[in-house]
Amino acid sequence: MIGQKQLEQIWANLLKLGSRRLIALAMIGVSIFAMTGLAGYFLSRPALETLYAGLDRQDVSRIGAALKEADIAFDVNAEGNTILVRYGETARARMLLAEKGLPNSPNAGNELFDKLGSLGLTTFMQEVTRVRALEGELARTIQLMRGVKAARVHVVMPDEGSFRRTREPPSASVVIRTEMADDVGAAKSIRHLVASAVPGMTMEEVTVLNTEGVLLASGNDLADSAPGGMLTLERTVSQEILDNIRKTLTPYLGLRNFQVSVATRLNTDKKQTNETIYNPDSRVERSVKVTRQNQLSQNSTAQSPTTVERNLPQENVKADDGKQSNEESKKSEELTNYEVSSKTIATTSGGFAIDNISVAVLINRASLMASLGDRPAPEALGKQLGELEQLIASAAGARKERGDAIKISAVDFIDAGRDLEPQPPPPVSELLMRQSGNVLNAVTILVVTLLLIWFGLRPAARAILAAPAPAAVEVAELETLSGEGAAGDANMEIGGWGPQGEVNLIEDLTSAPRRSPQKRLEQIVEFDEEQAAAILKQWMSQGEYA
Repeated sequence: MIGQKQLEQIWANLLKLGSRRLIALAMIGVSIFAMTGLAGYFLSRPALETLYAGLDRQDVSRIGAALKEADIAFDVNAEGNTILVRYGETARARMLLAEKGLPNSPNAGNELFDKLGSLGLTTFMQEVTRVRALEGELARTIQLMRGVKAARVHVVMPDEGSFRRTREPPSASVVIRTEMADDVGAAKSIRHLVASAVPGMTMEEVTVLNTEGVLLASGNDLADSAPGGMLTLERTVSQEILDNIRKTLTPYLGLRNFQVSVATRLNTDKKQTNETIYNPDSRVERSVKVTRQNQLSQNSTAQSPTTVERNLPQENVKADDGKQSNEESKKSEELTNYEVSSKTIATTSGGFAIDNISVAVLINRASLMASLGDRPAPEALGKQLGELEQLIASAAGARKERGDAIKISAVDFIDAGRDLEPQPPPPVSELLMRQSGNVLNAVTILVVTLLLIWFGLRPAARAILAAPAPAAVEVAELETLSGEGAAGDANMEIGGWGPQGEVNLIEDLTSAPRRSPQKRLEQIVEFDEEQAAAILKQWMSQGEYA
C-alpha cells in the first residue's frame, strides 16, 4: 500500500507539472541516458587504427578469418572496404597476413582487362597487361597448393625480332613461402605448372626460390637438384625406419619411456650391368661341310754323259744314271657348325641402396626396472636390453655385414611432467596493471554517470516527488520581501490565489534563492498583477495604521 500511495503521489505531481515541464523532464531524462550510453560506448571501445583500406569483399572475408584465427580483434568500417585493428597490433597483423599472402590485389589477374578501354592503348601496354595478368593467375594457382602460403611469379616474354634466326624461349622466376621445411617437391610441381601455362616455355627455364633465398630448382643442372633430392630421400627412409621402431617398442615400453634417433646413409649411384650366358648343352647342328682332296705326282730326272770334251754335246747318248719319284696324297676335311643358345642380361640401377644405418635408442631405466619386478638382477636387465636390441634390429632391417650400428642405453629420464604443472596465478598488482586501461574507462564512466545523476536526475526527481507547497510558503517569501511580520493577514489575502499559479511560483521562488528581494518582487508582479496589487494595498494600509 505504501508503494501504491507513492506511485499515486508521483502521478499526481506529474499531472500538476504541466505539459511543458513534462516535455522538458522527458528531454532531460532521454539526454542523460543517451549521454551515459554514448560515454560508456566510446570510453569502453578500444582505440583502432587502419590496417588495410580499399579492399574488396573477398579480401575482407579472408583477412577477417585469418585475424579471428590468430585471436586479433578487428573491425570493419561501414563501407566494408577497410579493416581496423587496435593500436600496437598493426605490425603483428600485417606480418601474419603477409605469411598467408593477404591481401590479394584485385587487379592481379585477368581483372586487369576489365578496366582497359579500347582506345589509347599501344601494343606495348597491351603486352605488359597480358604478362601481368598471366603472372597474377599463376600466383593465385600456386597459392592454392597445400603448404604454399604466398607466391610471386615473374614471367619474361622475349621480344620478337625480324632479323633473328632463332627465337629465344620465355623464362620465369617464382618465389614461394611454404609451411613445411621440405619444399623441394613443391618446387618441381611449380616448375611443371609454369612451363605448361606459358606457350613455348620449357621446365628448364623456370627457377624456383623460397623467401629465405634458397634455390630450390633451376635449369637442368643435376648438381643443384641432387643434394636436395638426396637429403629428402634420406629423411624419408629414416622416418620410415623410425616409425617401424616406434610401432615395435610402444606396446612394450610405452610411448613416453623411450626415444629413438635414426640416421641413414644412401647410395644413389647409377649402375649398368651387361651379362651374356652361353649354354653348351643346348647346341643345335646348323651346317656340315665335307672336303676331300686326292693328289698324284711323278718326277724323273736325266743327267748328261760326261766326255772329254764335255762342252760339246753328244747326240744320241743315253744317260742311264737319272732319278725318278712318284708321290700320291689324299686329304679329307669335315666341318660341322653348331648354334649354341645364349642369354644376355642388361641391368640398369637408377634407385638407391642403403650403405649403413645407425640407430640410437634411449630407454627409461625406471620403467624398465619396474617391468622386471622388485630388485631385478643385473643379468636380467642385460638380457632385457639384448632382446630389445634384437627387436630394434629386426624392425629397422639392420645387417651386420653392411656395417649397421645399433646402440641401446637405459638412463633415467627427466620428469617431463613438471613442464605441464599449472603455473601460479599472477599477483593482483599485475592483473591491475594489465587492466589499468579498462579500470580507467570504467572509473570515467562512473564519474560521468554520477555527475549526470547528481546535477540532472536529482533536481528533476526532487521536483517531481515534492508535494505542492502550502500558501504559507508564499506568505513567508512575501514577508521576507517586506521585512514586516504580518503573516496572519497576508495568509488571508494570498489564500485566494488560483491553483494554476502555485507550482510555477514556488518553483520560480525556490529555483533561485540567492536572488535579490527586488528581483523576486518583479517576478511576482509579472506572474499575477492583480494579486500583487492587492498585497501592496494591504501593506500600504498596514503602514498607515502603524
